[in-house]
Amino acid sequence: MVDREVYDVIIIGSGPAGYTASIYACRANLKTLVIAGVESGGQLMLTREVENFPGFPEGVLGPDLMERMRQQAESQGAEIIYDDATAVDFKTYPYKVFTGDAEYLGRTVIIATGASPKWLGLESERRLLGRGVSSCATCDGPLFKGAENIVVVGGGDSAMEYALYLANLAEKVTVIHRRDKLRASKILQERAFANSKITFVWDSVVTDILGEKKVEAVKVKNVKTGGEQVIKCNAVFIAIGHKPNTEIFKGQVELDEMGYVRLYNGMQTNVPGVFAAGDVHDHRYRQAVTAAGYGCMAAMEAVKFIEEGYAEKLLSKPIEG
Repeated sequence: MVDREVYDVIIIGSGPAGYTASIYACRANLKTLVIAGVESGGQLMLTREVENFPGFPEGVLGPDLMERMRQQAESQGAEIIYDDATAVDFKTYPYKVFTGDAEYLGRTVIIATGASPKWLGLESERRLLGRGVSSCATCDGPLFKGAENIVVVGGGDSAMEYALYLANLAEKVTVIHRRDKLRASKILQERAFANSKITFVWDSVVTDILGEKKVEAVKVKNVKTGGEQVIKCNAVFIAIGHKPNTEIFKGQVELDEMGYVRLYNGMQTNVPGVFAAGDVHDHRYRQAVTAAGYGCMAAMEAVKFIEEGYAEKLLSKPIEG
C-alpha cells in the first residue's frame, strides 16, 4: 500500500513537541500529518502528576495533558496515524517517511521523536514508575518536598544536578553509584560533596525497589564485596542517561556524538526542509514546556520554508508512481 498524497508537513512523534508543531502548522493552513507511534504521547504518558506545565494551577495527570494536546491538534485539522515510523528517505524530494508497508510524502518533515531514559531494568522499577520512581527530578521532585530520604542512582552530571536540586526539597539525598568515583564534572562533584544533605553509597547497584503501592526502600548490593543492604526512601530518581530516539535517522540527518539531532540556525537540520524539535535534540532541559516551545519554533520555520518557495526549488522532478 502506497499513499501518494503529498503533505505540507509530516511530524514524526506525538509528545509536546510534535503536537504543538502540528497545532501551529495546521493554523497556518498547511496539510499536516502526525505519525504518532503505536505508543503515542511521549514520556508524559509515564508521568502521574504534572505541576509545572503552565495553565494548570491544580496540576494535571501526564496522560490527561497529552490527551488534551491530541484533541487540540485534531481540532485544528491534523491527521494523526498511530503507527511507528520505520524508515525515512531524505535523499529525494518530496521526503519520504515509511510506516511498515505505507509510504508518506512531505514537503517538510519535523523530527519530534524525543529521547528515552535509560532504566535499571527491574520489574519493580516499571511497576512503581510514577509512584516514587522517576527519571526527571525537575518534573517530579517537588512532589516529595520534605521527604526523609530520596535516592538518586547514577554518577554523572545529571545525577549530581538531580542530587543538588533534590537536596533543596528533602531532608536527605542518597546517591548510589556503581563505581568508587563520580563521572560528573569537577564543579558539580565539589558542590555535591560540600552539601551536608547528600551522602554517597559507592561501588553499589540497586537490585530491587521495595514497596507495594509506592516506593518504600531500595535493596542495594556492593559490587566488590557482595554485601547487601536495604535503604529506606520515599522516592528513587534514575539518572543513568538518556538515549535519543534517532535510530531511523542515521545517515539521513547529521547527529552529534551522543546521537542527538544536530541543528543549525534555529530548528533546521543539515537537510533543507527537515527540522527537529524537543528532546530529540535537547539533552539539556528535557522539559515538556521547552519541548512544546521547540515544536512551535520548528512549525513556524516549516511554514516559512513553504511560504517562501523553498519547497518548489527542491522539487526537481515529478513524483514517481
